[in-house]
Amino acid sequence: MLPLCVLQTLGQGAGWIAWLVAGSFKRRSNENFLRAFPQATLQMQRAAMLSVGQMFLEMPYWWVRRNDRALNRNVAPADWHLFEQALAAGKGVILLSPHMGCFELLGPVYSSHHPSTVLFRPPRMAWLRDWIVNMRTRPTLKMAPANQSGVRSLVRTLLKGQTVGILPDQVPVLGEGVWVPFFGRPAYTMTLVQRLQSLTGAKIFVLGVERLGIGKGYKMHIAPMHEPLSEDPVQAATQMNSAMEAMIRLAPTQYLWGYNRYKQPVA
Repeated sequence: MLPLCVLQTLGQGAGWIAWLVAGSFKRRSNENFLRAFPQATLQMQRAAMLSVGQMFLEMPYWWVRRNDRALNRNVAPADWHLFEQALAAGKGVILLSPHMGCFELLGPVYSSHHPSTVLFRPPRMAWLRDWIVNMRTRPTLKMAPANQSGVRSLVRTLLKGQTVGILPDQVPVLGEGVWVPFFGRPAYTMTLVQRLQSLTGAKIFVLGVERLGIGKGYKMHIAPMHEPLSEDPVQAATQMNSAMEAMIRLAPTQYLWGYNRYKQPVA
């Protein structure tokens, strides 16, 4: 119910608390940030923590907004013709985004223009899973769990010439990824995107939603991947991580550096 600018201010306050209190998330955030950007100043590291606070308070705000016109007013005009051209080929579109800025806006804004299905990792608690699905789902936006059933749903969506969305900087389960560099450090990276493109011929776009300041809206960055991913899974994952890095470099203080991107996968 609160205005977005108030939530963003409160989010900064929450970020300040996280910054002032020592903990594993803060330590990992600073370590990952400095490994990727050795020149990052203390101010930049603190800004990244404030961004995390804003990110988490913005999520429920956008979950409950259902006015597509109002949603789009918050995002600077994007090159929508790029998506329209790709969809016209009839092979579907794959949208990739790192956990950067207000990534939660991507699904609602994109699906207000074109129907889409987004892959998500369901929480273990059934009530929380059902609640998140209910909040994120819209008439033109469906959720697909990160399991075999969800992958089949993505394939069906692409074969219909529609759009799927994936956050590929999450660590997949053991056996569904390969070890490739991410900001110069080995990270277990999903091979799903390469398999989906190989099967359908879908065009890939890398997206990012940059927060422009408290109450100033957002900017959507769009980067088409002009070359198809390699048929070799390792090379394909390397290409994808390189594209993720390029997007993150546009707003490095708005990336979720505290996520344990370099952890060992589990079965």
